[in-house]
Formats: sequence, structure tokens, C-alpha cells
Amino acid sequence: MLYQLREMNRTLLAPLMQWAETTATLYSSPASPLAQLPFAQRIAAGYELLYRLGKDYAKPSFELNETTVGEQTVGIVEEITVTKPFCELIHFKKDLPAKQLRALKQPKVLLIAPLSGHHATLLRDTVRGLLPEHDVYITDWADARMVPVEAGPFHLHDYVYYIQDFIRAMGHDVHLISVCQPTVPALAAVALMATAKDSKLPKSMTMMGGPIDCRKSPTEVNNLATEKPFGWFENSVIYSVPQNYPGAGRKVYPGFLQHAGFVAMNPSRHAQSHWDFYMHLREGDNESAEMHRKFYDEYNAVIDLPAEFYLETIKVVFQDFSLPQGTWEIEGKLVRPQDIKTVALFTIEGELDDISGLGQTEAAQALCSGIPKAKKQHFIAEKCGHYGIFSGRRWREMVRPKIAAFIKANA
Repeated sequence: MLYQLREMNRTLLAPLMQWAETTATLYSSPASPLAQLPFAQRIAAGYELLYRLGKDYAKPSFELNETTVGEQTVGIVEEITVTKPFCELIHFKKDLPAKQLRALKQPKVLLIAPLSGHHATLLRDTVRGLLPEHDVYITDWADARMVPVEAGPFHLHDYVYYIQDFIRAMGHDVHLISVCQPTVPALAAVALMATAKDSKLPKSMTMMGGPIDCRKSPTEVNNLATEKPFGWFENSVIYSVPQNYPGAGRKVYPGFLQHAGFVAMNPSRHAQSHWDFYMHLREGDNESAEMHRKFYDEYNAVIDLPAEFYLETIKVVFQDFSLPQGTWEIEGKLVRPQDIKTVALFTIEGELDDISGLGQTEAAQALCSGIPKAKKQHFIAEKCGHYGIFSGRRWREMVRPKIAAFIKANA
């Protein structure tokens, strides 16, 4: 019922949001006589703030149209190479003749985006940083409310199988990079392949800020999952998709609830950010205002998660610690990271990460006991929070060069 009430509220507010957007434009556009009135800038700022607080946020685009290879500017073409009900594998193909592409000999990178509320475009800066030296693919997870019930459920083990299918589809010499939530299913995918002696094992796996072992340095996110009984999650955050979406009737953890949780973790910071946005508009600081728009266009664009996937993740990763305990079975097959012997491992953590605490990702080093020490590496990014390890200045200057060197050394 909550989802239906939210949809009714959204429908009722839609005309108000359109009016606020139009009014903000009338009081700010140079072509409008209203923009010449006293206090027009303040009025426009107020209406735009109202509009952005109440509007729906659509899925952003990657907007990665070109990159630099050496001294050459090269166009980028997004290609969907694999399509599955709950995910598409996108290839950021360099717009060069086939012969020239082969001559570059760039390592193939499978960037596994989180299925934790935001779109894969959250890793836009990660892709941008990797493109000059790598052939980059990314998992673009679907919004569960857009997937018809006829497509079936999506479990945590389905995520693991999707990763394996993508690795095989990309061919030989693949390097995995998983960010946050997918570090766990990515490790499971490679472990199962190693146990089965699969010939398509990746060359390396880089794990960034992920909950491999949530018993280490537990954060507020971890505490929420352990303080509440499993039944609370089943009964309190799972709802059916309303009839106005293709996935009508599917059980999901709604994106709007996730977004409320994101904001609730630090409400004062978001309130201050919106106030600063209003003041920037009043003062004509368009550059700062645009930075705010870009950030919240991404941050506020959320997706629904399949209920079975979300609940199994809570149980397996955050409550039972099945991976580090060595008890995780996927359809009767035990996940054994110790069976991985030839895949190089790089774990990366942010010193100030308040989502995946220090030591949680590094735990993969001990679990993967079969990998020689010479093929293992760990790095703590100083003064770096969760998002800083894959986006922003510290990602570009501190983390990205280390990943590039690691992949090159293991190519």
C-alpha cells in the first residue's frame, strides 16, 4: 500500500512541479521580461529549489563521448553486447578501425557496478578514468519495477551467474573491477569458476570498498542489518510494484525507501547543500549551482531492487557472514575462495569509508589463500571516503594509477 500511496502523491504533485519549473524559468531567462523585475533572481532560485526537491529523477546518461589515447582524441560508442532481463552489458567501444584497436592491445576490464539503489552511471568517473588505457565494459542493472513478472525472480545467486556469463562473453584475458556491493558476488563467481576449473577465469580481480567481511570495523550500515531481525526487513521494506509499471506485482525494495535511507544517514549535510544551492542561484554563481544539479541528478535517481536479491544479500552478507565463515552454498556448491590460484587480487579501501569499514575488503586477502603473495596487493587510500575511492580527484590521482599498474603487471 505504501508504494501505491507514494505513486498517488507523485501524480498529485506533478502539476505543481511543472508549474515551479516554468515559473523558475520565467524569472531567470534573459528572454523573459519577468527576469528584469526586482528580486527576480531570488524568486527564480526559490522555485527551482522547490522543483528539484519534488521532481522525479530519470536515469542519467553516461555522457562519455570521447577519451584520449596517447595524444589522440578518440570517440566512444556505447554498445550493448549482452542483454539479460535484469542487466545489460555495455561496452564503451573506441571509435577506431578494427586493426588500430587490435594494435592498442588494451586490457579488457569488466567493471561490475553495484545493484544497491543507484544506476551504473554512478561509476561514470570510474569509467572515464579507465578508458584511456583499457577496453571497458560495465554492468548496467535494470530497475526491477521495469522488469515484467514473467521474467522470473532475481536471486543473489543469479547475480553471481550473470557475472560468470559476462566474463565468458568477453573472451580471454578479462580483468574484473567490483565496487562496493558486488565484491561479494564477484568473489563468489570467480571462486566457483576456479573450483570447476573453468578455462575462462579472469586475469585479475580488483575489489574496492566492499563488504567481504562485515564483522570488521562495522559501520552504521552494517549495524542496521544486524540490529533488526530478518523478519523486520521482509515485513517493513518489501512492497509490490504498482500497476502503472511493466513490473506490476513484482516484490521489490523500492528505490524511494532506499533514497530516504541515504538521506537519513546525514540529513544536515543534505539540508545545507540545498541551502547553498539556493544561495548560489541568488548570487548568480552558476558554476556552483550546476555542480549541485549534476550531483543530485545522480544521487536522487534510484532504482527498485528485486526483493529476493535484497533479502538474500541482507541474510548472507550482513547477518550470517556466510562468505568469510565458509558456509555459503550456491545451489549446492560451496563457495571456496581458497580454490582461486591463478587470478591476481587487489583490494582497495578508503581510510574514511563510512559504508564499508577498514578491513572488510582486505578480508578477501586471507580468504583467497591459494593466490601467491606475489599476485596480491592491498591499498588504503588516505583521507578518502567511500565515494572517493572510485570518483573525484583522489580516485583520479591516487587510486586509478595503482589499478592501471596492477592490471598491466598481471596482463
